[in-house]
Amino acid sequence: MGPAAASVRARYLVYFQYLGTEFNGVAAIRGSQRAIGVQNYLEEAAKRLNSVVPVKFTISSRTDAGVHALSNAAHLDVQRRSGQPPFSPEVLAEALNAHLRHPAIRVLQAFRVPADFHARHAATSRTYLYRLATGCHRPDQLSVFERNRCWALRAGSLDVDAMQEAAQHLLGTHDFSAFQSAGSPATSSVRTLRRASVSPDLGSPFVLPQENRLQFWNLEFESQSFLYRQVRRMTAVLVAVGLGALMPAQVKVILESRDPLGRHQTRVAPAHGLFLKSVQYGSLAPASCALQDSPHGRHR
Repeated sequence: MGPAAASVRARYLVYFQYLGTEFNGVAAIRGSQRAIGVQNYLEEAAKRLNSVVPVKFTISSRTDAGVHALSNAAHLDVQRRSGQPPFSPEVLAEALNAHLRHPAIRVLQAFRVPADFHARHAATSRTYLYRLATGCHRPDQLSVFERNRCWALRAGSLDVDAMQEAAQHLLGTHDFSAFQSAGSPATSSVRTLRRASVSPDLGSPFVLPQENRLQFWNLEFESQSFLYRQVRRMTAVLVAVGLGALMPAQVKVILESRDPLGRHQTRVAPAHGLFLKSVQYGSLAPASCALQDSPHGRHR
């Protein structure tokens, strides 16, 4: 009997967060010296666990280059040598953090889960946060601490009431083909959007009092799953409504057109304003610290 067969395999669900600015997305990049994903660093850290079988992370929610995560999730299997008990979830999380070689990645929490648990398929809810800033007439007017963490708009204000009205047309179960970018592996473009909200941010602590012309806004979207770049395309359309380029009723027309190449829906909001806020699994409690984290370190 080989060493792998004599050892016990333990499966874990791990929550982790990252600033996506320096990564080519969350997924591992194989065979490239220049592009690298968050998963590359996680799996490099996991090598130090001395698992009998190499540890692979199965990511819950793929994010593009430049997109951030307050809390993403993945499952992984660890097989210790024969006679060694499985790591406790706390020890596993501490060990991964100790061996992570990039300061923009942090493991939040780990759970022991059944051997057939799947981080992507078992997720019951995903929430994305998109951050906007208005009143930024030139790029150098945005705080260096906010760059790559929001979409800075030149406009001095947004018609938030119109954006909220437009967002209501997106709620419910629809064919979201009009908001899907090419390259999606999804077999169906039907999704159920449970929540779409537009609200003012209380204010960034990184903005000085004399920069009070700047106003921050949060858009949040919740669904069990999303299509490729769906959130960024919906955001771009809602911003167009807020700027007066579209009427709220036109969002319903765009949705019902199922046409991703229409004149108003081809724009994609920049990646750097998008955060995966949370991934939830039914009765399994998400990482408590992840829910309290935000781009500014406070609950939203």
